[in-house]
Amino acid sequence: MRDCLNHRAGFDRVLAAVAATFLTVSAGSALAQDQARSSAAELAIEAAIPRPEPANVPPPTASDIKLDTTATVQDGPKDVVKEPVKAEAAPAAEKVETKPADIATTPAADTPKSETVTSEPAKTEPAKSEPAKADTATAPTAAPAAPAAAAATPVAEPVKAASNVPAADQPVADKIRDILGSKTSRHFDRKNERAAAEKFYGARDFAPVWTQAGSLTAAAKGVIARLKDAASDGLNPADYPVPDFAAATTPDALADAELKLTASMFDYARQAQSGRMHWSQVSADILYPEHPIDPSEVITKVTTAADASVALDSYNPPQKLYKELKAQLAKLRGQGDGPVIEITDGPALKYTPARGKKQAEIVVQDPRVPQLRAKLGITENASDDHYDATVAEAVRKFQDGAELKATGVLDTPTVKALNSPKRDKQIDTVVVNMERWRWLPRDLGVPSLGDAYVILNIPDYTLKVMQHGQQVWTTRVVTGKPGQHATPLLTETMKYITVNPTWNVPPSIVYGEYLPALQQDPTVLQRMGLRLEQNRDGSVHISQPPGEANALGRIRFNFPNKFLVYQHDTPDKHLFAKEDRAFSHGCMRVQNPDQYASVLLNITMPNEHYTPERVRSMYGSGEIDLKFPTPIPVNITYQTAFVDDGGKLQFRKDVYGRDATMISILKNGRGKDLENVVAHSQPSYSRPATTLPSGVTFANNGGSSGLNFFERLFGGGAPTPPPAPVGRRPQRVFTR
Repeated sequence: MRDCLNHRAGFDRVLAAVAATFLTVSAGSALAQDQARSSAAELAIEAAIPRPEPANVPPPTASDIKLDTTATVQDGPKDVVKEPVKAEAAPAAEKVETKPADIATTPAADTPKSETVTSEPAKTEPAKSEPAKADTATAPTAAPAAPAAAAATPVAEPVKAASNVPAADQPVADKIRDILGSKTSRHFDRKNERAAAEKFYGARDFAPVWTQAGSLTAAAKGVIARLKDAASDGLNPADYPVPDFAAATTPDALADAELKLTASMFDYARQAQSGRMHWSQVSADILYPEHPIDPSEVITKVTTAADASVALDSYNPPQKLYKELKAQLAKLRGQGDGPVIEITDGPALKYTPARGKKQAEIVVQDPRVPQLRAKLGITENASDDHYDATVAEAVRKFQDGAELKATGVLDTPTVKALNSPKRDKQIDTVVVNMERWRWLPRDLGVPSLGDAYVILNIPDYTLKVMQHGQQVWTTRVVTGKPGQHATPLLTETMKYITVNPTWNVPPSIVYGEYLPALQQDPTVLQRMGLRLEQNRDGSVHISQPPGEANALGRIRFNFPNKFLVYQHDTPDKHLFAKEDRAFSHGCMRVQNPDQYASVLLNITMPNEHYTPERVRSMYGSGEIDLKFPTPIPVNITYQTAFVDDGGKLQFRKDVYGRDATMISILKNGRGKDLENVVAHSQPSYSRPATTLPSGVTFANNGGSSGLNFFERLFGGGAPTPPPAPVGRRPQRVFTR
């Protein structure tokens, strides 16, 4: 071939190109093994020769020679470029070596143009006019040209990203996307829950989580089971509607059902954790820390849990006392939450199970059985009039809760108990007590102290110290009188104990009781051992120095709060012998304060080894503050129904009427409005100027700096009011 170039320069280049192509096709392997050649002339000839893949290009014909003269010799490669590169092309590329000389003779500036020529061969210049450029434009088998060919394919037809949604669920996913993208969607009442749903479904390409190909998933079945069983936790199943997935046969219906179930799940988790009503709906004298759910956490936790029902149930209070009430509620209802239905009198109904082959099962029929099923909340076979094993077991559990002989036989005493209004009232009482447990913190104690905490039950007039889940110590207490002196419900932390406290008389007593008494007798305070100070602004402050006769006794237990209440000793020990002990102005009097102090001090300072005797040795005339390195939580509760240490359900008098208020609220049908915060004004520590009668003796001659009551009581400034709306009635719960 070299002789042809040197001695026969006038030979037609087109014929040479055709011949070279034929040689390339027929002897490709030989060329691949040929030695590298360094002649510039030879490289130029090879650059002018297109090298199509043998598998895709037929041998040259006479028409090929003709086409070469009209500058369309690239038609062969054009056909190759039009078709997608096939898998067979890879071996062909391996057969033809990529030679450094080939790459070197291709001008760098022509590389972009060669890429364009490859994607659009029709615009390529004839090979004989620009032989050097034709090398990069028509060498698809060379390694450097492969990326250009690959890059050309997506430009011609962009590849759409693959969806992770199964084909059967894609129509539903599209509808979910449309619903969540619409501003008119009313599936979610709260912005944070809607945002959580949008984020969750968006992350999964809006694929449904409760159905797959139109069938319920295991997670959906678990959630539905929990929602339908909401009554067992003192909630109302009607508040968490379950959509009819069986009737949802179209993508629109399935998408709607999907989001409705998600919304019901959010409602259940929120109310199971924080309650159906906000505590501010009940009274101004309640203050518990908020613990709202995180909707994103809820939907992720429930949908990824091994058991969705258990995961959703975990938002109910975890405390032992709550779980015991739940078990008692099931007994009171006979494992159901049926409507108030009167069971008529009739013959005793008894179910007899089969005993081997000798005695068959005996199931009686009675027209009262459907009513009984409804009364006991048996939804399965609701219209069945057979007194079967299911009904008999429900009756037996009801009898056990009603303190009747648990026989499972529907006899006259059982019918009377079922129809008793007292039974319905007890159910309501248990339900509202379960509701109040939802207001309390999930962790009542402090982990660093073995989950130690103080819990006081107002209607039971008892105080308990708990640690490691066990009762450490208990005592009797005196609480506030009903009305304006009721002891508030709250959770705070006890920070220190004061031995030999000064009694700073609360403003409610100063202006409501002592100042009116001064108008009648200017010497009454002096005779009672009280100090009267008048501040520069004309207001007054009354206090009682430490001592045996001090109204607070020898010890005060301080957990600063906006209600200005605390726990303390008292000189009036005789009140602890009474059954009902609501006598104070709101504070809580402790029967054995020296023991109480030593128990708390040993929990927070175990190395100090405090004893009641050591505490009593501090009694004197000067205040002594014993500060806790780690504060201990104090939970003031209102439990009119609880399970005692013997496992028996106990009821207590609704001394403040909290039960009656809550039962009325829950039955008024206001729904989710009950979760709203009711505006109450914050307690005021102002001291109005007062004109006192002549003859009154002042302890300070009117020169006091005038600290407010909170500052005198707990030190420092007044507490920061919680972020609650204004409008609350003035707080009147101050105490001695």
